[in-house]
Parts: sequence; C-alpha cells; structure tokens
Amino acid sequence: RGPVLHIVVVGFHHKKGCQVEFSYPPLKPGEGHDSHSLPEEWKYLPFLALPDGAHNYQEDTVFFHLPPRCGDRTTVYGVSCYRQIEAKALKVRQADITRETVQKSVCVLSQLPLYGLLQAKLQLITHAYFEEKDFSQISILKELYDHMNSSLGSTLLEGSQVYLGLSPRDLVLQFRHKVLILFKLILLEKKVLFYISPVNRLVGALMTVLSLFPGMIEHGLSDCSHYRPRKSISEDAGLQENTPRLDEYVSVSAVDTSDTNLGTGKGGRQMTGNNSLEGQKANVPFSQSEETCNGAQSSNDTVQRLKVPSRASPASSESDWETLDPSILEESSLKEGERENPPSEQAKNLLSKGVSSEGLPITVQPQANTGHTVLVQGLVSGLEEDQYGMPLAIFTKGYLCLPYMALQQHHLLSDVTVRGFVAGATNILFRQQKHLSDAIVEIEDAHVQIHDPELRKILNPTTADLRFSDYLVKHVTENRDDVFLDGTGWEGGDEWIRAQFSAYLHALLAAVLQPDNEKTLSDFGTTFVAAWKNTHNYRVWNSNKHPALAEVNSSHPFQGQYSVSDVKLRLSHSVQNSERGKKIGNVMVSTSRNVVQTGRAVGQSVGGAFTSAKSVMSSWFSTFTQSPQSLGD
Repeated sequence: RGPVLHIVVVGFHHKKGCQVEFSYPPLKPGEGHDSHSLPEEWKYLPFLALPDGAHNYQEDTVFFHLPPRCGDRTTVYGVSCYRQIEAKALKVRQADITRETVQKSVCVLSQLPLYGLLQAKLQLITHAYFEEKDFSQISILKELYDHMNSSLGSTLLEGSQVYLGLSPRDLVLQFRHKVLILFKLILLEKKVLFYISPVNRLVGALMTVLSLFPGMIEHGLSDCSHYRPRKSISEDAGLQENTPRLDEYVSVSAVDTSDTNLGTGKGGRQMTGNNSLEGQKANVPFSQSEETCNGAQSSNDTVQRLKVPSRASPASSESDWETLDPSILEESSLKEGERENPPSEQAKNLLSKGVSSEGLPITVQPQANTGHTVLVQGLVSGLEEDQYGMPLAIFTKGYLCLPYMALQQHHLLSDVTVRGFVAGATNILFRQQKHLSDAIVEIEDAHVQIHDPELRKILNPTTADLRFSDYLVKHVTENRDDVFLDGTGWEGGDEWIRAQFSAYLHALLAAVLQPDNEKTLSDFGTTFVAAWKNTHNYRVWNSNKHPALAEVNSSHPFQGQYSVSDVKLRLSHSVQNSERGKKIGNVMVSTSRNVVQTGRAVGQSVGGAFTSAKSVMSSWFSTFTQSPQSLGD
C-alpha cells in the first residue's frame, strides 16, 4: 500500500458543527464512506481540518498531526484545504444546507511528512471538487487517493520536495536576528506557542523553523503526536493500559520503576529484544498497522502485532522504557571500558542478548558498512538517524509538535503527560493564557515573548551568535532590487540557510565532545549549553558515539576577537529586542522627527525674514542708485 491512509471531507453542519461527511477508505472498519463516526484517537480530526474562524477567509490550508492508532508508533500527517462557496451557486442543494454559504475541507491523512507536495496536489483537487458544485460527486476524491498512493513514496523524503512551500528566506526576512532564538528555544524543549491568523501563515512559519533542524522534517516527527483525547477509553489500547506518569518523561532511573512494575518490565524486555531484530522499517509496508485496524488481519494476528510494536522506540510505553539501562541517559555513568568497545561488537552483543542484559548500556550507534551516508534506526531514540545522530530526539517522550491546535485540544497545554510542545494557534484564548507556555511567538509582529527572565538570560545571544545572525540577514536582504534574480542564487537562498543552521548545530555537537571546551562553548552561550545538557534530546544523543563528528570543526562558525562592529551589533540588538530599548528607540525617532519639523519651521521663518530684508535692501539700493541720476539730471 501507499503512504496515503485516507481522503476525508469535513463539513460544517448548522446544528452539529464540524463533522466528517466522507472518507475513503472508511475511517472505521465496517462503516460506510458517508459515516460520521470517528476512531477514538482521531476525535479532533473535524476541528483540525476545518479550523476555527475559517468563515473569515475564502480559502485556507492546514497542516496538522494526529496520534497513531492501534499501537502504531508513527505520527499521521494531515493536510487540509478549506474553501467556502455560496449555497445558491450549488447545482444540487441538499436538504440540510440552510445557511448562505457552504464550508468544507478536503484533507489527506498520510504516513509521509510531505506537507507542501500534498498541499499542491490537494489544492487543485479541492478547487475541481468545488467547481462541480455537487458535493455528491466523489469519484474525483477516489481518483486522488489512487493517484497519490501510486505516485508518492518514501524516496521523496531524500530530495528537496520535502521542503516544498517552506521558505527559511521569508522567515529570516520576517524575524531577522530572532530566528536563532527560535532555534535555541526548541533545542531546549520549551513550551513554544506560535500565533497568527489565517492558518496557512501559521503552519508555514512553524514548520519552516523546524526545517532548520537537520533531518527533522524527514525523520524527526514520527513520535511527535502521542497524546490522549480527553475523557476517552480506547478499546484497542493494547499498549495504552496505563497512563504514563510525568516522571517517565524526564528520564528517571528505570530501576525505580521496575520494582513496582516488574511484570511489565520483563515483558517489555522480551518485546524490545524481538523488535531490535525484526523491527527495521526498510522492508515493512506503509499501512501494516492500518491493515490491522481495518480488520484486514485475523484476530490472532492482531494480538501478535499489538505485542510486537513496529518501531524500536521507547516512545510512550512504560514497559518499553524500562528495557533501557538507566545509564544510557546519564553521561557520568558511561564507563571508559564500555566506550572503547568497537561498534560491531556492541551491536552483536546487544542483538544476541535481546537487550535482556541489565548491565549493558547502549553507547554506540551501529553504522552500515557502506561508504556513503546512510540512515539507521536509533537504538534509543527510535528515529532514523544519520552518522551525526541527526535528527535530534526532540519530539519524543511527550514533547509534542502540533502545527495547528484546535480549541478542543486546549487541555493538552496543561496535561501532565505532555512535557513540552511546539504548537500553533489562531484563537486568542491560547495567547491570553501565558502561564501555559514558556514563549509566545507572534508571527505578524515578529515578536518573541519569553515570560521567564532567567530563560531570557539563557537565550541572550553571544557575540558570535550575533555575528551568525547578522551574516544570515545580510545575505538574505542584499541584492533584492532585481525581482527576477531575487532568491535564485545559492547564497541567501533557502537551502543555503538550512546549510548554515546545520553547520551551526554540528559545530555545537562537536564542541560539546571536546575536552577543556569551556572557551569554545562560551561562544554558544555557557548557560545555554548547560541548560541544553539537561534536555532529553541531548541525553539521548550523548548516549551514542558519533565518530563522524570528529571531522567537524569544533568551534563556533563565527568565533573571533571583539571589535567595534560587534559593539554596534550588540547595541542594535539591545535596542530592537528589549522593552527599554524599544522605548528609547521610539523616543529617538519622535525626537528626531520633532527636530526636523522644528528646523523646517525655523528655516521657513528665518528664510522669510531674510527674503523680506533682501527685498527691502534691494529696493533701497535701487532707489539710492536712481537718486544720483536724478540729481545729475
């Protein structure tokens, strides 16, 4: 099967609100295509596909994430195209259409994060579907399903099409020097809320920030939507019997929990042991777990699939997490002797013992024997990683990525099982409740509001960081006079910007591994690095060896001696970003404006007096020159 799971039409009913009107294939096995019922895990689907305040716009696009179903560990990526049409324009008007306008969204639920590519195809089909002016004509939607599954594949993740529609260039033009602050906020796994309307601007900016992280869009979001709908009981929850506690999301020692959950711990070890041998994704069809949910397998086979997860990830199952030795997340507990073992030997030991040996920490990421860069499944993160350990395991273990959040999901911001989030919202209620987030990013004004003063100090850019940001801004903003050549070159282009952030992150990782690196790390921010070392993504990354980083320059890309230009940069940044600086800047602008206006007024007054005096003198002089002539006469 292909990557597309379902094509869904969501409409707004004048009495029932947002509801699913059509799905192909049906969302629930045994139901019809026109069934309104939803799987428990996807109960928020109508509110995500048809966004809040959509009636204010003729059309809009939404990116959203849904949690997995039936024990599958993979995020479902949703793209929705919304349109509205006047009811009187319809050729076939159904009886339940009582309003003047009809609002509907056509959305694709996919297992591949091809947001821009799916959007481009979906917009054309949505336009054609509305042009029919008869929403009972669903053949075009079935054709879309077949076309997408035949034309899309995982190989598209290796090219640039995965970034279609995501422009770091526009992001730098909008946020300028603040882009690096957004980058570091997510590295620290803080609660970050993006805010703007309409939704297409919101999701575009948020996903563009994530695209700055190497490999994040392609392989880093597969575990980013593990949340539970409020007041729900899932009948399929073979892996969701117990609600994970908060302490399991902050990497506590597994020994503490294994005493109280000894049975599940042993079961988890056997489960992960099997999974490490069989759970490779290369030869697994896309919709394996979906077939199980849709009743394509026998009941015995279904139980077997639920017992053996499709990913070797400690994502959200308590028993899975206990299979890992606690020392893998503690830098100090990694012994030198264990670090010296060759990767192939450690991998053999791990596979032969099925991770049942409690004294064997996972310290080396096994690499393929081929010479070129390949992606292998991380033993700890469960993500597809490259030789540098990218993408970082940021969106795992309860750290959510929700490009668009419906108002019905508001409770997730305060859920104890959610340790953080990068989320987007258009409803002002999200922005008003500042205590539920660490930072609010107002895209319209390019304003990053960080509530905690200590966090502001941590994220205060160093001199080297300011040089890096200024370098980006200058290359993006210069040579913008020619509209034909703007953005077509390598320097200052989208791929170039991603390459700069990739080099920045690789340099940071390489610097952390160096001994006596205090001076080097100070260029990245000493307090920032200390805070980052306490995050889950750093601990997971540091639990493996990444020999390829030995070839990376372990210093800040813009290290160097302090100069006068750095003073100007610091002053400019302070004026632009601090509240006091903004007030001073406003006062200076208003003062200069008043001085100019006053100067003009004074100039006009003095100039007028001088002109009148000049005319008097010239008339007097002409009179004087004429009088001798008259006397001579």
